[in-house]
Amino acid sequence: MIEYDIPLCPGPTHVPESVRQAYLRDYASPDQEPEYAELYAEVQGQLQQILATKNRLAIMTGEGMIGLWGALKSCLCPGDRVLAVSSGVFGHGIGEMARAVGARVEFVEFPYHEVLRPEPVEQAIRRFSPKMVTAVHCETPSGTLNPVHLVGQLVHQHAVPLFYVDAVASAAATPVQTDAWGIDLCLVGNQKALSAPPDLAAVAVSDRAWDVIREVRYTGYDALLPFDEALQRRWFPYTPAWASLAALNQAARLVLKEGLESVYRRHREAAGICRERARDMGLELFCDEAAASPSVTALRVPDTMAWDTLRARLADQGLGVGGSLGPLADKVFRIGHMGSQARVELVQRGMDVIERVLGTR
Repeated sequence: MIEYDIPLCPGPTHVPESVRQAYLRDYASPDQEPEYAELYAEVQGQLQQILATKNRLAIMTGEGMIGLWGALKSCLCPGDRVLAVSSGVFGHGIGEMARAVGARVEFVEFPYHEVLRPEPVEQAIRRFSPKMVTAVHCETPSGTLNPVHLVGQLVHQHAVPLFYVDAVASAAATPVQTDAWGIDLCLVGNQKALSAPPDLAAVAVSDRAWDVIREVRYTGYDALLPFDEALQRRWFPYTPAWASLAALNQAARLVLKEGLESVYRRHREAAGICRERARDMGLELFCDEAAASPSVTALRVPDTMAWDTLRARLADQGLGVGGSLGPLADKVFRIGHMGSQARVELVQRGMDVIERVLGTR
């Protein structure tokens, strides 16, 4: 197994030692002890601060996809109309997921190196009258940060019932203004900028989304409905992962102790150094810098070296980065300066390795 001395993967990210230690403690049975419900309430409050929301959260056992699937299944019935705003692999994938649930899906597609523009979205909303609009805040495969607040304005203006946003790779790296942007289902995973193990997902659910969830009454393992009264009743839908919640509690505590503005500044600085060094090496950013996310940098694989070779040579020197997905596979590689990895010193070390491997120094 390869050990990465310089972890710069775009998730799962490096887990700080204090978060690991919180996970490794022994805990009692969560469905019998009041302390678990108290911890859940504390973590909910922490995430509400990070997501700038008063909405109640469903904190679910499983990787981030459990929240993405669960929010769709809990709110959609066969034939419901979903407008999927897509500027990348994940945005398109959410539309395909909604289609698999039985929804009637229309896509508003943008090139993967660009971000969404509101005009085509508004035209589609007027024509299609969707029940739900979906969007991705940070498209990690292409390294872009979408202005989802502009879509939120359109959702409100045209009285669309639900706005669903994947904020998995943006929360705790850049501002996510859930309430101000009119997000009804704001989806978060542990494994990106929160820098916790990839075993929990959270969905911040608006009051009007809870109303829809109660009407749909989906009851699968990934259902949001049981979380409607779970904290109030102190009865959760399956055996909760107490150790995972304790780890997330510590991870969120680190973020809030540092202060959100300081955290966001740290991400911007790490991203800036990464892109400056990449340009100096002659590497090409996949997207325009104005569209780039502060949590991840996507670079075109240079013509001088195939991605598999580049990845292996970087790994041999202890640097972990990521390839990309879908049509970007083997064409783009990504540096994840997010969460605990958003440190200028760490990024500088990683870029030194890339420079040596490419022979540009």
